[in-house]
Amino acid sequence: MAFMLLRRLTQAMLILIGVAAITFVLLYALPADPARMIAGRSATAQTVASIRHELGLDQPLLVQFWTYLWGLAQGDLGRSYAQKTEVWTLIVARLPATLTLMAAGILVEVVLGITFGTIAAVKRGGLVDRLVMMASFVGVSAPQFVVALLLLYIFAVTLGWFPMSGYGSFAHVVLPAATLGVLGAGWYARMVRSAMIDVLNQDYVRTARAKGLSLRRIIFRHALPNAILPIVAMIGIDIGQFMGGVVVVEAVYGWPGIGQLAWQAIQQVDIPIIMGVTLTSALAIVAGNLLADIIAPFIDPRIRTS
Repeated sequence: MAFMLLRRLTQAMLILIGVAAITFVLLYALPADPARMIAGRSATAQTVASIRHELGLDQPLLVQFWTYLWGLAQGDLGRSYAQKTEVWTLIVARLPATLTLMAAGILVEVVLGITFGTIAAVKRGGLVDRLVMMASFVGVSAPQFVVALLLLYIFAVTLGWFPMSGYGSFAHVVLPAATLGVLGAGWYARMVRSAMIDVLNQDYVRTARAKGLSLRRIIFRHALPNAILPIVAMIGIDIGQFMGGVVVVEAVYGWPGIGQLAWQAIQQVDIPIIMGVTLTSALAIVAGNLLADIIAPFIDPRIRTS
């Protein structure tokens, strides 16, 4: 286990350096000029050049990247061009909202996905199976803003059960989490159905049936623990995606998460914030996958022995 952790941490460091390098090069290739954005349209060329020199944007790309990596090694994500604040401070301020939405969204999509995926597998080929697969296809195909606006209109405007927007209470998180859950549950349902069908055809499941075990016990005791492994890996990926922020959902519901911060930074060509959010998302994906690898052996002991 210790060797696996050391190897994965080394891989994580290399991945983060690679992500930082690719993002840095892509941002450098943008036609937009951060110095011009800060100075304003009416600023003189001398003013723009002065700001560019102050920010270090007049240095060669390799020098800029090495300076950024050196600061990153010391825990410094840089300073926002537009907000004049440390990027780490801005990200930390948005973390509670992002983590709340991430946990609620993943919980909804996992519960819905596992429930309906299992039902579809047990009722394979029947009407229920077809209805679940049709609903999952609609869920994965529907645009985020359509689902968000539809839920907002029904449950906030028409019924008045939940607030239109905001952050701070359980009522505020229900609709954003439901939006993410409905969209993500389709993927989980399809994955669980496929895995469950494969597991239900295994010899040990047929043996359990021959021994007279109830269908409920076969599913929850024997089949589901083996079929759920792909879901653990998907959760690890979703952690990174949600940490990066779901911009559309946050915009519709006025949710003050990291995605909203990233969108504002893109509009202002605020490179340090864009880099900080990108690296935070990459770190979350790596950490989520590492967590999935640690949890998997406890679900399936065969992984531990291998």
